[in-house]
Amino acid sequence: MSRIGKSPVTVPSGVTIDVAAGRQVTVKGPGGTLQMPLRPEVKLTVEGKAAVVELSGSGSPRAARAYHGMTRALLNNMVVGVTKGFEKKLEIIGVGWNAAAQGPNKLVLNIGFCHPVAIDMPQGVTVETPKPTQIVLKGADRQSVGHIAAVIRKVRPPEPYKGKGIRYDGEFVRRKAGKSFGS
Repeated sequence: MSRIGKSPVTVPSGVTIDVAAGRQVTVKGPGGTLQMPLRPEVKLTVEGKAAVVELSGSGSPRAARAYHGMTRALLNNMVVGVTKGFEKKLEIIGVGWNAAAQGPNKLVLNIGFCHPVAIDMPQGVTVETPKPTQIVLKGADRQSVGHIAAVIRKVRPPEPYKGKGIRYDGEFVRRKAGKSFGS
């Protein structure tokens, strides 16, 4: 059995976990509603203020152990998402490069191309730009927030010579030495 899968997920007050007959897990809370299909190798039981993921006995034991820990981690991320939410920060390095949020669902980047780059946010993810060179993404679904942050970073990843580009907040970019001339 998985070590992560053994520990129960604590369910705070105001959060409900439901398992439908079609093996669909629904977590409702003040931050929204999230859903996830349940694999046949695992089963979920909710007992009071704790949700426990257990092996169901079907499928190969090796795959069941892997899905056991993964399902527990995904369920815990759903509970944290509907209570606190998740946040990713990105920063833009480059002279004259900036970002502007047009409402909570659209981001426009001016990052050295001949045209501005517009990115629509997925459902449940909001974008803010407290500074022209800072982007803040917030949402209840950890996977959606991380994925859209990676999509934004991929538009202009940091380059190793001058360090210009879009990077995660606190990301270290290893710099290379430029061309050197022999004397």
